[in-house]
Amino acid sequence: IAQYEASIGVTAIAPATMTLPVEELKQILSVAAKYKKNGTSPKAADLVGINMEGPFISKVKKGAQDERNIIPCNVEIAEQFLEASDGLVKFIGIAPEDNEDYLEFIEEMKGKVNISLAHTNADYDTAKKAFDAGANHAVHLYNAMPAFTHRAPGVVGAVYDGKHVMAEIICDGIHIHPSVIRNAFRMFGNDRMILISDAMRATGMEDGEYELGGQPVIKKGRLATLKDGTIAGSATNLFDCMKNAVQFGIPLGVAVKAATCNPAKSIECSQEIGTLAVGARADILLLDQDLNIVKIL
Repeated sequence: IAQYEASIGVTAIAPATMTLPVEELKQILSVAAKYKKNGTSPKAADLVGINMEGPFISKVKKGAQDERNIIPCNVEIAEQFLEASDGLVKFIGIAPEDNEDYLEFIEEMKGKVNISLAHTNADYDTAKKAFDAGANHAVHLYNAMPAFTHRAPGVVGAVYDGKHVMAEIICDGIHIHPSVIRNAFRMFGNDRMILISDAMRATGMEDGEYELGGQPVIKKGRLATLKDGTIAGSATNLFDCMKNAVQFGIPLGVAVKAATCNPAKSIECSQEIGTLAVGARADILLLDQDLNIVKIL
């Protein structure tokens, strides 16, 4: 995966875990920590973090996650995740409406890891309380959360009112309509938007059947679905999501910032990656006028 990402211009990655049994997640995190410790080959993207979307999510908004493995948020288990990953876990997602002790969880964990709202059916008031308590991130805005309406602004409205909150958005042209992409950037501004791929393991592979979180997934072109038709992540890489954003009307500089500077800032490594500055890594893409990659430096 890291070699593929580097080959298409994504030089640093922070992949997401699925909702799996706790012991299996700990094993996955341990493998990631060992991979990081052993060093990345020159032809592979650097593993800079892990985003845990589960297992503390909502069964109502589980998406393509396996609800059999969903559990209430738990400080002890969360700390086991951090220990297993040797500090690689940068985000732990929760669905506050399904956890009576979510404020205590945020208070206990916020100094150790970023807390995101992920796969949640929270209303505005609950989400706002979570952000006020210290949660600072929203997993794939609009997807796996309540609709943003004029009387019930839900998580989206709470993200807007939480000025410290960073908002991910999937720009594969399937998860979200281009008009919503444009208006999200207008609403949240250029400094809070993070382009993500939500890419699953079939990305860059031929069409066929794959696996995601223990569930079979069918990939056809850029669309990945469970057998019941539920969208199962994305089959579009982040570089193509950035190009899509430009095609949808986002200015090039803004789209590049949302794919580089902003995500680096969200995991506190913006001095090293995501920027052209003295002392930072010289990860540079040379593109032609059509945004095709000419060279990866």
